[in-house]
Amino acid sequence: MFLQKFKSQNSFSFLKGNTAKKAFVFLAADYGNLGDVAITYAQTQFLKNSLQGYEVIDVPISKTLEGISMIKKTIKNSDIVTTVGGGNFGDLYDQIEFYRQLVVESFPNNKVVSFPQTMDFSNSEKGKKALMQAKKCYSKHKNMIFIAREQMSFNMMQDNFTNNTIILTPDIVMSLNKMKPELERKGVVLCLRDDDEKLLKPNEKAKLLELVDENFEVKSNYDTHINKNNLSIEERIDELDKIWTAFKKAELVITDRLHGMIFCYITKTPCLVFQNNNHKVKGSYQWIKDKSNIKLIDNFSESEINDFLKNQEFSELNFQTLKHDFNVLTNLLNS
Repeated sequence: MFLQKFKSQNSFSFLKGNTAKKAFVFLAADYGNLGDVAITYAQTQFLKNSLQGYEVIDVPISKTLEGISMIKKTIKNSDIVTTVGGGNFGDLYDQIEFYRQLVVESFPNNKVVSFPQTMDFSNSEKGKKALMQAKKCYSKHKNMIFIAREQMSFNMMQDNFTNNTIILTPDIVMSLNKMKPELERKGVVLCLRDDDEKLLKPNEKAKLLELVDENFEVKSNYDTHINKNNLSIEERIDELDKIWTAFKKAELVITDRLHGMIFCYITKTPCLVFQNNNHKVKGSYQWIKDKSNIKLIDNFSESEINDFLKNQEFSELNFQTLKHDFNVLTNLLNS
């Protein structure tokens, strides 16, 4: 097997002689997508809080092959393998999907848990072929659990992965509470996409910016993508603290990024959110639409946006945590 060429290196040398029960977080985001970084952080915290007596080990995606090679030599059947949640379960991010399948195939005797995901295989020939390969891989595993983070993905997973356990929870970042400390709020923060998932048209974005300028004196931009890679765990936490602080200092965040919306939820920040080009934003919004100060705009409407910016009629809604919605995952990890 080609993994044999990845000899044991210093990154995972601490596993030798380590007898503690372990939960591994494979495909951990050490790159500059702060949504994925937050998922990795929240997943690690969730495992630490849910599994008593387990050591939680981060396996960065950049060290996937090295990690598999070393961990295969020391893993016990009682150890748990997890892969990070997110929106990479499909054919758009095919390298990540390849790595996930490699992880699953490498640990046939362990419980494998794919943390909350959006399933998004396209209807193209490439997408259909990728889905067939995924079904072939995952159906072979005797203890593979998929967690969907919204209803549409849950239905799709149930239809396609009949040999696997499927459950539904919110995005794992929604298990965090980052409201404290409360800071003085001023101005608006824009967190808008500029990639293949954006749905806002150029003329709509221009009109949105015009309305923002009319209603706010202070305006800043803060994307969830930063131009950094190979981030250490400490650097990841530092970057998350920076964006959460920026949101907590804002009167309002305007975003079309899923984790722009979720960061507003966990920091109790008023938010105006637009849809992206798939179902993950609207699907995840269903968890918090009556429990937060967040408003989703289904279709671009200048009058609706302008009324909202002037009134922010939703800003007094009570914040409610989703802790009970994760109980099914806690129970599954301990079963």
